[in-house]
Amino acid sequence: MTFKKQVFGFLDMLRFKKLVPNRRAALAAGSPEPLPKSYRVNEQARRLHPGVMEVELTAVRPLCPGMQEFTFRRLDADAFPFFRAGQYAALQGNAGGSLVSRPYSIVSSPRQALAGELTFGVADAGFFSGWLNREARPGDRFRMTEPSGEFHYETLRDHRQIVCIAGGAGITPFVSMARSMAEGDEPYEMLLFYGARTREQLAYREELDALREKGLRVVYVLSDEEVPGFEHGFATAKLLEKYTDIREASFFLCGPQAMYDFLDRELAPYALPRKAVRRDASCCGALPAEEPRVFRLTVHIRDRVFSADAAENETLLASMERAGIPAPSKCRAGGCGYCRSKWLGGEFRIAEGRDGRREADRKFGFVHPCVTYPLSDMEIEVPPAE
Repeated sequence: MTFKKQVFGFLDMLRFKKLVPNRRAALAAGSPEPLPKSYRVNEQARRLHPGVMEVELTAVRPLCPGMQEFTFRRLDADAFPFFRAGQYAALQGNAGGSLVSRPYSIVSSPRQALAGELTFGVADAGFFSGWLNREARPGDRFRMTEPSGEFHYETLRDHRQIVCIAGGAGITPFVSMARSMAEGDEPYEMLLFYGARTREQLAYREELDALREKGLRVVYVLSDEEVPGFEHGFATAKLLEKYTDIREASFFLCGPQAMYDFLDRELAPYALPRKAVRRDASCCGALPAEEPRVFRLTVHIRDRVFSADAAENETLLASMERAGIPAPSKCRAGGCGYCRSKWLGGEFRIAEGRDGRREADRKFGFVHPCVTYPLSDMEIEVPPAE
């Protein structure tokens, strides 16, 4: 077989022969100035995604019985990164000898965070949250992850009319969303149903009433009191219909699991599409057990090996935190993948409805320790916390 020679082939060969001399000439003609150590695009990326931030608690303010507001600033004096109203950040600190992290919905609006102030509203419930309410003081230092989460308004997915339903401490993301709407940064029209037992347990009531003048519609629902100007009972479908067209709105729910179960039953007859109802995921906690078995958990983090007791009713993440093992965590609900770890041995189970792993992770043996419970001695490889 013969091939016809093409003139362009010879030209390519000539260019190839001159490649090294041409490169040397280009290097010789280059500027002797050193390359910049940082480019604007890298600086912008660091502002938007700083990773884990060192923060200081600057103020603590009571909100209602059993709940306080905590305000933070960054130690490097930079602004907090931009986020979408409704998202959360995880706060990490030493509590009772354990290195613990918990996610909290952000109360600040994105503009307030960009001005250097970020706040959480924290109920006095649970290990770390209870410690914050009782022990944390201005001047204390913590670590905080950059904001993240899918609980926020999305123009392409959601109706312009959004109905937000909060139960108790679940009001926090909606304060941020209402503030962002009032500041003109979000295009939605917001109707908020805020349920509590009594008027005294309504956190951020003054702020919400002030936001009414800027377009927020608020309906307070009290289960244990009958007060003029307040709805009584629960946020039933009948009550929702009194204020909005259920089929022409997107729903955002934040509260206890019992509230989610109740609203699922109330909204079921309307056959709303899945995208129309969003729930803010709560942490995966301990399971009820009278005499839980205790297993041995072996943890590899790079070249270090740790060992800890792991009860069958506690997540692997909780066991690691209790033992002081520096394990990474963010959402604690199985969704973000930040704690994704390699399973090396042992039996386990995953909390019902919390398996957010990709199919490939299931196939090749990865788990999310924040929603995984041991059923025998276990061994895992955990990524280092930043």
